[in-house]
Amino acid sequence: MRLELVADFLPRMLLQGLPLTLSLVGLAVFIGFFLAVPTALLRVNRLAAVRALPTAYIFFFRGTPLLVQIAIVYYGLSTVEWIRGTPLLWSVLREPFWCAIIAFSLNTGAYSAEILRGAIQAIPRGEVEAARALGMRGFLLVRRIILPRAFQIGLPAYGNEIILMVKGSALASSITLLEVTGVARSLYARY
Repeated sequence: MRLELVADFLPRMLLQGLPLTLSLVGLAVFIGFFLAVPTALLRVNRLAAVRALPTAYIFFFRGTPLLVQIAIVYYGLSTVEWIRGTPLLWSVLREPFWCAIIAFSLNTGAYSAEILRGAIQAIPRGEVEAARALGMRGFLLVRRIILPRAFQIGLPAYGNEIILMVKGSALASSITLLEVTGVARSLYARY
């Protein structure tokens, strides 16, 4: 291995690929978080009919590889005729960046929803009962007690999910996005 090549190309890899990697991960985690909160709340509902759709969403996105999800969004949706005929949808789905954001957001949203659901179920019953004894009900109970406590409980696992998204961002190079891994692969092929 020629170390002078590594010394020459490492800064270039970071300067060219890191901004795209950070924007992919940052946007996907942000959107995924806002998908995860209502999904988790629906998932802990007592009614089976309410839990059915979030359960199917989580089952699909946790049960298929991220690479397959990216391929479905990038290659699969572009073959649907009515998507190509809708200017707004087609303008988004023809760009690899937005296809990666959609796939990453849906994936991290499903994983984060399960993290949050587990954290909600891990909240000690006494805390929720105390809030109800003080007269809190419905959205106020969720906003003031359940969600803040669930975020505290689920934060370590959510940190791991963000790390997994950074690692998963390397798959964006499979749809022509040159993030850090794509830049490294390009430089390796060239030199």
